[in-house]
Amino acid sequence: MRNTRVVQHSCLIGMIWLVVIVLTAGTVFADETCQSPFLPKVTGQEDYVYVWTLGIEGVGDGNDSLVTVDVNPKSKRYGQIIHRAPVPGRHEAHHAGFTDDRRHLWAGGLDDSYIFIFDVASDPAKPKLIKTIKSFVKDTGGLVGPHTFYALPGRMLITALSNTTDGSGRTGLAEYTNDGRFIRTIWMPKEAPYGYDVRVNINLNRMLTSAFTGKKNFMRPLGELVKDTEAMKAFGDTVVVWDFHARKPLQVLQVPGAPLELRWALQPNHYYAFTATALAHQLVLIHQQDDRTWAARSVTDLGDTLPVDISIAPDDSKLYVASFMDGMLRVYDIANPFEPKLVEQVKVGEMANMVSESWDGTRLYVTNSLLSKWDKPGDYWMKAYAWENGKLTHKFTTDFNSVGRAHLMNFGSKALRARPE
Repeated sequence: MRNTRVVQHSCLIGMIWLVVIVLTAGTVFADETCQSPFLPKVTGQEDYVYVWTLGIEGVGDGNDSLVTVDVNPKSKRYGQIIHRAPVPGRHEAHHAGFTDDRRHLWAGGLDDSYIFIFDVASDPAKPKLIKTIKSFVKDTGGLVGPHTFYALPGRMLITALSNTTDGSGRTGLAEYTNDGRFIRTIWMPKEAPYGYDVRVNINLNRMLTSAFTGKKNFMRPLGELVKDTEAMKAFGDTVVVWDFHARKPLQVLQVPGAPLELRWALQPNHYYAFTATALAHQLVLIHQQDDRTWAARSVTDLGDTLPVDISIAPDDSKLYVASFMDGMLRVYDIANPFEPKLVEQVKVGEMANMVSESWDGTRLYVTNSLLSKWDKPGDYWMKAYAWENGKLTHKFTTDFNSVGRAHLMNFGSKALRARPE
């Protein structure tokens, strides 16, 4: 009976959020376009970017940390690091995500599978570490490498990259309550065992998961890995289409070459999503067919550049692709999603990785660290760009060399400060 009440409660919250989303669809927001649809949005100009940062031995205290950058142009500290919340040790800091009330940010370590929960509501400029989950592997029955943290009503959905049995890509998803209590593990289907990203389209009741590789690969030096023929065969080549509410796989789509980040189209009646394949360097369209089944189709070659992150514009007009090996940010016109057209490209550095876009489509932020054993030697930074007169214009560079390797970004706002009890 208790489980039934929990499910009913979660469904009710989900319906409420759906109504909120529909009613506010015409409002101009500033928020990452790739976030969960269950999140409240930041209205107006974002004040902060929270950067989950890998520590570097010999640099400061060497610890991983959540770094706050002031990004409001009206601020005297615009473009500067204003706060750093370290965690004990280095854990291969990678991805992070908000709970559905946006009060807490969950951040994971790929190496030891620790999860760190930060309070970002009490003082949005100064996030505070309030809880550490060290039992992820035990809780989940052997999942390793928590990757994507995706907000659901009252819950956190987490993808994993590997397992404790053999360190391969056989893995699953985990669900926790917002206060950190384990709920369940959902193993990937046998015909598509790899995991990486997850994204939900609540209007379609569909969830997508993508595929990468296991810990014995992603924790190896990149130069060594690419020379190992057998190891290079151990990358995923599938995208799974799920019934979101039931958490049941419906289809396995063949997408060769390690499909990474997933991005649903955001406009009503746009029943498609994109992913980019790291090894096959293809931009792939995942689209609903007339019979309501799904298909995957390569729509453009991205070049042999190791495409890593993608971001879709709020009006579904553009797609941004960051590529690691050549440090380029490319912009594609996707008005016709079946025929993307390259319209802009900017050299952002020797390597580029994550890209986050404001909900009004005018600002972009880019970081350049991928994995500690894959990064090229050099500087680490976060860079900001804005559309001005039809061109991407560099606004500022935040130097991360004194704090670590900048990776995933999430937006913060003074308006989200929690009221005292």
